[in-house]
Amino acid sequence: QVQRVESGGGLVQPGGSLRLSCVVSGREFRKHDIAWYRQAPGAERGWVAAISTSGRIIQYADSVKGRFTISRDDAKSMAFLEMTSLKPEDTAVYYCNDAYSDYPGGPPVRYENFDWSQGTQVTVSS
Repeated sequence: QVQRVESGGGLVQPGGSLRLSCVVSGREFRKHDIAWYRQAPGAERGWVAAISTSGRIIQYADSVKGRFTISRDDAKSMAFLEMTSLKPEDTAVYYCNDAYSDYPGGPPVRYENFDWSQGTQVTVSS
């Protein structure tokens, strides 16, 4: 059974930074593309950043380009999301999960029915 545990969220002022971590167990981590997703109150869950196996292909949603950096450490079965210049609209619960796309370099799709862990809350407020 695959388990994912996200951590690193918290309350931060606008313009601040946070580093999220995700540890995955129960599968061979290095063989899977990974993405970070987020869900704000009253909104649908959306993808934020995705990284392919070996980090060959990295993608970001337009809303976070230039501010967020996704990375992975296959030896530790972990994924990370470095978030800088945070804005109030970044407030959400953040999750890591698999990433599937319809073509190489395409955005993550069909993730609505994934099994989701608890995620980690990020709140950006003064």
